Amino acid sequence: MKTADFDYDLPAELIAQQPLTDRAASRMMVVNRVTGEICHEQFRNIGRYLHAGDLLVLNDTKVIPARIWSKSPAVELLLVEDLGGNRWSALVKPGKRAKPGTALVFSGELTALIEGETDFGGRVLQFSNDVRPYLAEHGVAPLPPYIKRTRPNPVDLPRYQTVFAAHPGAVAAPTAGLHFTPEMLAKFPHAFITLHVGIGTFRPVKVESVEEYKMHAERFSIPAETAAAIRQVQRVVAVGTTVVRALESTSEGSTELFIRPPFTFRVVDVLLTNFHLPKSTLLMLVSAFASRELILNAYAEAVRERYRFFSYGDCMLIL
Repeated sequence: MKTADFDYDLPAELIAQQPLTDRAASRMMVVNRVTGEICHEQFRNIGRYLHAGDLLVLNDTKVIPARIWSKSPAVELLLVEDLGGNRWSALVKPGKRAKPGTALVFSGELTALIEGETDFGGRVLQFSNDVRPYLAEHGVAPLPPYIKRTRPNPVDLPRYQTVFAAHPGAVAAPTAGLHFTPEMLAKFPHAFITLHVGIGTFRPVKVESVEEYKMHAERFSIPAETAAAIRQVQRVVAVGTTVVRALESTSEGSTELFIRPPFTFRVVDVLLTNFHLPKSTLLMLVSAFASRELILNAYAEAVRERYRFFSYGDCMLIL
């Protein structure tokens, strides 16, 4: 299967640049993967499509304000993963100012030494002390590159975060969960997993053949009470692709699971997800859950109906 098989045309003006004032006001495309029927709803009406015995499973990871800037040399950093001992992996820009051996100076007394490069083109940094207090004071929301800002708006950090976020560690939001308000979530039986969304969200698939691509590992945990609840319900409704990857993984603690057609789902019965980038691993996962043809038809209809795409955009419920 080719990466090009998951391409589609998207007008740039349909990429949502701002969140809606009302989270639950998002539009929701409902796709029946058995009949192929597609209909259009508002997210606040999701209860019409849920049954008694359904369990919503959500990712309660919390996005950290992981984007910071050094003063000398002037480098933009997106911290990706805490490696322990005040060492972090990060994406850096421009890379020519951040070669191994370079010392970065931040405001205050914080410094960082660039120790080496990562396998995803980033850098490994050794900070002089714990960087997390610095992030809390100076860091900003790590918005995806398709949201065009010089610097994030003040609203971005709370809105690029689910209302149920609990465990800091993600560098990207589990965006399907952004549509829920506390009032809506309280209406439905639900449980949580934690998967810290990592650099894989930002990595384009550059290989021609899908089988050649290797996913970046992401850490996750499934509480015992969530696992027990899943065994007792009729349908598991995964809120987002990160939940799917965690629930369908056979490993524990970390997953490199790459879900693409064909794939046999063992746990997830219904999927709520946002609209994803062309030729992305997330679009491949959704295509495995329904079918590539049905999903690409649905995306074409979403373009015709002027849905809002990607992180701050609308959503799709696949039954």
